[in-house]
Formats: sequence, C-alpha cells, structure tokens
Amino acid sequence: MNPAVRAPFDVVDLGGMSYGDALQEQEVRFQAMLEAKRKASPLPNSTFLLVEHTPVYTLGKSGDLNNLRRKPEEVGAEFYKTTRGGDITYHGPGQIVGYPIFDLERFEMGVAKYIWSMEEAIIQVIKKHGLEGGRIEEASGVWIDYDNEHARKICAIGVKASRYVTMHGFAFNVNTDLRYFEHIIPCGIDDKGVTSMEKELGRAQDFEAIKKEVVEAFADLFS
Repeated sequence: MNPAVRAPFDVVDLGGMSYGDALQEQEVRFQAMLEAKRKASPLPNSTFLLVEHTPVYTLGKSGDLNNLRRKPEEVGAEFYKTTRGGDITYHGPGQIVGYPIFDLERFEMGVAKYIWSMEEAIIQVIKKHGLEGGRIEEASGVWIDYDNEHARKICAIGVKASRYVTMHGFAFNVNTDLRYFEHIIPCGIDDKGVTSMEKELGRAQDFEAIKKEVVEAFADLFS
C-alpha cells in the first residue's frame, strides 16, 4: 500500500498473513531498533506494519486462559501466548491489525500518550463514517456507546514497550466475523460487547479505503 500521505514512519502492508509470520516480522524490526539503541547507533526508521490475520486467538502476558471458552482448533483458529499487555482477543479476516514498531522518544511521548494516540486515530476514522467512538477509563481500546451499559468494543489495544520501542498494537474490527468472539471472554471483560463497522453501519465496508484512512490518521497524530 502506498497511500498518498506523508508519514513520519515507513508503512509496510503485509496483506494476509498468519500471526506467527507477522510476529517474526515484528521481532526483527523491534530487536534491530533495540540493538541500535544499546549501541547508540543510528536508529532504523519507525515502521507501521499492517496485516490481516488468518483466524487466531492471542493471550496477553497477564491474561487468564480461562477466558478461552473453546479449543481454538475446534473453530478453525490458532492460539498464541504473547508478550503484549491485555488479556485474550481474536484476530481474523476483515480486521485491520496494526503493529507500530515506533521509537517513542522520537515522537516525544510516553506509553500512556502512545496508547491514547492509537485510540484517537481509530476514533477519528470511525467518526468519518458517522460512528462516535470513545474511551472507558478502566479498559483500553475504542468503544461504541462507551458511556452506557450497551458499550461494545470496536478496536482492541495491547502493546509491549522496551526502552521506548514498541511492538504489538491494535486490532480494528471493520468487516470481522464477530462469531469468533463468542468462544472467548474478549479482553477478559464479560459485561460488554464487541462490534465492527460492518455491524454498526449495516453493510460491509471498503477495507482498503479504511486502511488508508487509518494510516492518514496515524500520520497526523504522530507527525
């Protein structure tokens, strides 16, 4: 993808890819940036990886395996324990997953502001399509009807940072098959729902166009 937007990071669209292969792509860039910092060498450019995963459940480092209600293989999905924060979530077709390998020192922000900025990017994107997204104080991510009992998550966030270098990131439900979420307690939260742009708007969305809007929003917020 070569969006017509100037961004302070390289954009690499991995297309459709398994979680394991994408994790390897992350690790190579993450470790290269950490090694450069350790040696006080010139840093590689920050990179924004985009991917659409084959079905997979991932569990954060402090997540509870009891939040997985069915064996992943029973529903045609893989399973990975990860080093990110957060609990369990699902990735699959129709979902934009972003893995920013960013040097936060370059962007003059800490981890809390970084997470806020990722949320804000998605909030800005869905606003263009008539959806109001917001935050819930005790739960990261972007929510619809965030201020009442009908809150449902449209974008999950889970990150890892070392020496202000980030990996992992966000999972934004565009045309996602939400039935996969029925087999887990998403993010360990059992009193709130999960949604997608397709569900909220009543029709499938232009996936590539939304992806471009996400890159544009990130470029603006991290400029």
